[in-house]
Amino acid sequence: MIRELGALTRRELLRLARNPQAIITSLLLPILYLLLFGQAFNIGQIYANQPGGHAALLLLLRGGPTYFSYFSTGMAGFVAVTATLFIGANVIFDRLFGILKRTAASPATATSIFGSRLIAGMIQPIGLAFLVLGLAVLLGHLGLNGLEITASLSAAGAAEIVLAVVILSAMFASLFLAIGFTIEQPQSYFAVVNAINLPVLLTSAALYPWGTMPAWFQNVASYNPITLAVNVLRENLFAGAGAYYPYGPAVYLLGLLAWALAMFGLATVLAARALAPRE
Repeated sequence: MIRELGALTRRELLRLARNPQAIITSLLLPILYLLLFGQAFNIGQIYANQPGGHAALLLLLRGGPTYFSYFSTGMAGFVAVTATLFIGANVIFDRLFGILKRTAASPATATSIFGSRLIAGMIQPIGLAFLVLGLAVLLGHLGLNGLEITASLSAAGAAEIVLAVVILSAMFASLFLAIGFTIEQPQSYFAVVNAINLPVLLTSAALYPWGTMPAWFQNVASYNPITLAVNVLRENLFAGAGAYYPYGPAVYLLGLLAWALAMFGLATVLAARALAPRE
């Protein structure tokens, strides 16, 4: 099974590499967000000349030194989601062109077919998430608003950040694969994923300052998987940020893992049904 999984994963990665337009398009959205929205919303200026303004800003941004720092860590979670949208669409197109049927008829198991698509689908969003963080730091060295890492990042903290991004990418890749194996028409697929994507993003703490949310919205956002992931990033990147969170990074990672396991279980069941031989 490992040989089959490796061969099918290489096939999926080659297909991605031969479509540079998709990679460039995926890069444009986070770059535009960082250059436009991130630079335009300079909330720190509002609090700069107020008594106790710095403390109020830290409370508003849950320990983030600037809004751009808060925003750019949220963007890492944002792109980990948006870059997985087309994974399920590839399943639908492969079904329409007969590729999925031929693959299912090969000696490869359903587990290998599903696993190869999941692994290949995770690589791009993971790479984009860390590219966003690197670009955000670079902007600060170019005289623009940039990501300010104010904490001494330990090896354990770096591992927690990587783990959060990987789990988040795996979760949404599993979710959109499950939808792709269930829906047969691309128009219906994109309608469904857009109905999921925007509400999930907009009810998270990825972009909105936490302190501006009403209490009920904070309660909703607290359970959002994107919020769980970016909480891990912010607690590790911003000094003293842990004081603004009820739990440590390990708790948020466990919550994120629970989400990912639920989506993975759903996707494997639906993939097995779609790839089962039909009489």
